[in-house]
Amino acid sequence: MTAAPPPAPPAGPPSAPPAAGPAAPSTRHPTDRESLERACQVELTRASGPGGQHANKRETGVRLRHLPSGVVVMATERRSQHQNLELAYERMAAKLERLQAVQPPRRPTRPTRASIRRRIEGKRLMGRKKAQRGGGGSDD
Repeated sequence: MTAAPPPAPPAGPPSAPPAAGPAAPSTRHPTDRESLERACQVELTRASGPGGQHANKRETGVRLRHLPSGVVVMATERRSQHQNLELAYERMAAKLERLQAVQPPRRPTRPTRASIRRRIEGKRLMGRKKAQRGGGGSDD
């Protein structure tokens, strides 16, 4: 009797965050503040840029990562961490709403007769232009 081979290890580290990008269309994520606070990971960063002697002394920049969807937003405009946190939650709600917006189904349409005529005429003119070029190619 031969022993069965051991099962293959799962691909990627087990604690890897979900891939960034839009969530699946069938998944609706709530965008109210309480739900976002539960579903988001808050990272504090040191804001970059000008600001004189009082800038870059505290970690006032805020990065929010929505764990279920992988969406990330940042807010570093204000000097106050609290204001940046509020701004980041607003941005996260707006971004999730935008990503979850349902597009109306497209109704397929046929091209009009005039547009077909214009397209054919353009092809005809291009063919004449190329025919007038003449030469250039070797006919062996």
